[in-house]
Amino acid sequence: MTNPPTLDQLIELGVVQDAQGLQGQIKVRPHASDPVALLSCKEIWLSLIPRRSAGVDPSLEPASLRLYRVKQSKFHSGTVLIALDGIADRDQAEALKGARLLVGRELFPKVESDSYYWVDLIGCQVNNLQGESLGDVIEMTDNGAHGVIAIGDAESQAVKYLVPFVKEIVHQVDLPNKLITLDWQADWL
Repeated sequence: MTNPPTLDQLIELGVVQDAQGLQGQIKVRPHASDPVALLSCKEIWLSLIPRRSAGVDPSLEPASLRLYRVKQSKFHSGTVLIALDGIADRDQAEALKGARLLVGRELFPKVESDSYYWVDLIGCQVNNLQGESLGDVIEMTDNGAHGVIAIGDAESQAVKYLVPFVKEIVHQVDLPNKLITLDWQADWL
């Protein structure tokens, strides 16, 4: 990516929680329990504009993005420690506290055939085995035991169902056609 992308073209993978040590490393709170995409990135975009900020002029978004080359990253005690090119001391790292880490989706590593990045499921239409439409995937979350699909109206973001993302319920995920088939009845709330 040569020109700064818009925030809509990037996927947020975590938030800078704090500085780590004296050499300018940052401590990142990843949004995923297994931050494989964050750990594999060789470059990241940082933005100090909070997610979905009310009153932020959209024309400021590209100017808020800054591209950094990742020198080193490692998973440590539930956080990701990252050394960035150009960030050499603790003061520079502390100035990034609260920044969002963003990457282009095309930079994510390939996944196995039965695995999915949750971001790819957002917006998929969800049908049950009887062919009834249940709505669209609005959000994916984790309850500790398994993933949970929030299904509802994509336009209003109103959630109608919270469904466990487990193989007993999820019968098919067809990403090319943006369709998920579940063993779930329309009258189950």
